[in-house]
Amino acid sequence: MSNNLLKGKRGIIFGALDENSIAWKTALRVHAEGGTFTLTNAPIAMRMGKINELASTCGAEVIPADATSETDLTSLFTKSQEILGGKLDFVLHSIGMSPNIRKGREYGDMNYEWYLKTLDISALSFHKVLQTCEKLDALNEYASVLALSYIAAQRAYPDYTDMAQAKAMLESIARSYGQRYGTKKKVRVNTISQSPTRTTAGAGISGFDVFFDFAQMMSPLGNASAEDCANYIAVMFSDFTRMVTMQNLMHDGGFSSAGISIALVDRLSK
Repeated sequence: MSNNLLKGKRGIIFGALDENSIAWKTALRVHAEGGTFTLTNAPIAMRMGKINELASTCGAEVIPADATSETDLTSLFTKSQEILGGKLDFVLHSIGMSPNIRKGREYGDMNYEWYLKTLDISALSFHKVLQTCEKLDALNEYASVLALSYIAAQRAYPDYTDMAQAKAMLESIARSYGQRYGTKKKVRVNTISQSPTRTTAGAGISGFDVFFDFAQMMSPLGNASAEDCANYIAVMFSDFTRMVTMQNLMHDGGFSSAGISIALVDRLSK
């Protein structure tokens, strides 16, 4: 069901890889709510995924861009405004990758060049996106810029390794740039801390199934799905949340506020 929440709004969605990704679900939701957008991903990710299939479904154009490249981002935001017919109202940053995790390096045996790459791809790219938007004056007043985070930014999780620091940096950038952009242009900047979600990226983390099951037992509402997150993002892109900025928004079924649950007590009592 559509409520036309985003009718007349324009934007860019980063990171749609395949039908399991939150960015993919978000594109479908935004399209259903009347929003128009371009899709983008790094060239290597585009070769791995099915972004052209999504573009066809949503009537969107695909613009390849490396989010760590200021040159690519400048081209992306310039072309997107030309294609969509004006300044933008929303941006979703759904980007994260750790070479250390992909190559199985433990936290006490980090490759620091890869560590820096993790921070650049997963966090610093968010600053680059925001700075590019500001320099190009690419966003309308009360535009909404969102990035996807995880509670490992605040709590220690084994096997999440350097991605935990990347998410902490991501959330810090949202606060710092949210203050600047809100003051200058009334642009709002937030992060959404999502439940563990069965995406292609999430499944690459060792022990993910245990993370998922533990969060499911702890959360009064259960884990939030990718579809639930897409719905939340659509609301955050809409005018109904135009005074929300500089926040890390917990979208996790109550997990982050729960101490222990009956389900976990029962499991540990057996």
